[in-house]
Amino acid sequence: MKILDHAQIKQKIKRIAIEILENNFAEKTIVLAGINNNGTGFARLLLKELKKITQIELTLVTIRLNPAAPTTSEITIDAPIQSLKGKTIIVVDDVANTGRTIFYGCKPLLNIIPKKLEVAVLVDRKHKTFPIYAKYVGFSLATTLKEDIDLQILETNDYAVYLN
Repeated sequence: MKILDHAQIKQKIKRIAIEILENNFAEKTIVLAGINNNGTGFARLLLKELKKITQIELTLVTIRLNPAAPTTSEITIDAPIQSLKGKTIIVVDDVANTGRTIFYGCKPLLNIIPKKLEVAVLVDRKHKTFPIYAKYVGFSLATTLKEDIDLQILETNDYAVYLN
């Protein structure tokens, strides 16, 4: 079942970008740190929208980890970690379910002290088992544990979110 169509997703991206700017208007730099493929894809869309409305320096980095087994391999960021020190960082993912992926995605950031650390997600599910709070949420949804969210924003011109 489709729960968000292309126009709704574009509207939510615009709203989240405005919220990010409202809460960070005095910052010199904002770093969007996308998690894996869909998180980085969502971060790219946010970056594009933010560039339309602000002159603040914006940086996009990717956090790579294995969501199914985050402790089995190294969690990496495709930028020197020290370059993020003292910056406002917004960790971006497509869907927040238990919070585990975002929780472990923040692990490399524990080696520095950012100025501010916030979380943005397009879809927030209500199954948190990790202490993760998404400050910027496109769509909040209560689901069963057996249901799956399929977000399609990569390599398509017709964005969609499905509940399976």
